[in-house]
Amino acid sequence: MVEERSLTGKTILVTGGAGFIGSNLIHYLLENYSEIKIINLDKLTYAGNLDNLRDVETDPRYEFIQGDIRDRALVAKVIPKVQGIIHLAAETHVDRSILDAGEFILTDVFGTFVLLDVARQIGQLEFFLHVSTDEVYGSRETGYFSEDDALNPSSPYAASKAGADRLAHAYWVTYRLPVIIVRPSNNYGPYQYPEKFIPLFITNALEGKTLPLYGTGENVRDWLFVEDHCRALELVIKKGKIGEVYNIGANNEIPNIKVARQITQHLGKSEDLIKLVKDRPGHDQRYALDCQKIRRLGWAPQVSFEEGLQRTVEWYCQHEEWWRKIKEKSSDYRRFYKQYYQDR
Repeated sequence: MVEERSLTGKTILVTGGAGFIGSNLIHYLLENYSEIKIINLDKLTYAGNLDNLRDVETDPRYEFIQGDIRDRALVAKVIPKVQGIIHLAAETHVDRSILDAGEFILTDVFGTFVLLDVARQIGQLEFFLHVSTDEVYGSRETGYFSEDDALNPSSPYAASKAGADRLAHAYWVTYRLPVIIVRPSNNYGPYQYPEKFIPLFITNALEGKTLPLYGTGENVRDWLFVEDHCRALELVIKKGKIGEVYNIGANNEIPNIKVARQITQHLGKSEDLIKLVKDRPGHDQRYALDCQKIRRLGWAPQVSFEEGLQRTVEWYCQHEEWWRKIKEKSSDYRRFYKQYYQDR
């Protein structure tokens, strides 16, 4: 039996906390723990957005530090202040990794190494929660991946995450750094950068633009609402066994074409906006996780895909200023969208 760890009274480092999952997690922790301190270390690349955290920036329990996880000197100043690390900082967009894999290797692998190695030297952590991805397993036509299955990544992004995943595991095996690894399925929800599938399609539909869908649209993903993911991370910190891996999935396996159609239906738009485009290289057909292990800890998704998608669509409808600021003012977003989507 694992002795339950407590988050109350602890100082926690969240890397990549200005991103999609990180900002949702910070909101969740501050809402549920009155006695907690969160340090958010974020480089503020294109996907890092402090607007995600405007409502907590004056909270005395929250501290923001702008910096790179690859900066060993900075990391060495921050880690002595904390009892636990939730490592979310990463380059995550598959399409970008196909265009330029280098930043993914440097951030996802080398950046993770810096965090692990500094944490090893300091030696005071109660936990190091490494957030990996289901994409490290690769694709499978039938059945489900368990935590013991071999990793077989297809994209440079997935390979960079697999490298970080195994490096984190090695620091447990070799140095007994208190690492726990989670491999979540595709997240969706508020604050997701609008180059990702669901927010891209929602915002494009609101603008009357085409929805560029790869291939035939039959690729299958398991969709996990971000709040359910936050609850899973909380539980793994409390009850997860050090050195173990936990899959996190909602068993919402849905073809992309169906998701696209549901988005147009929610918004009252024509399905004619959906445009099939040339498939991307190495596009995995299906991700599917066996999640019995985390369910035995007591976690189960609370938000159905129907409810989660409706809440997500409503959020983007109600926060038009948030996403328009990104799409209209970000030269990085416009350059990437034109290069990768409009030209296909």
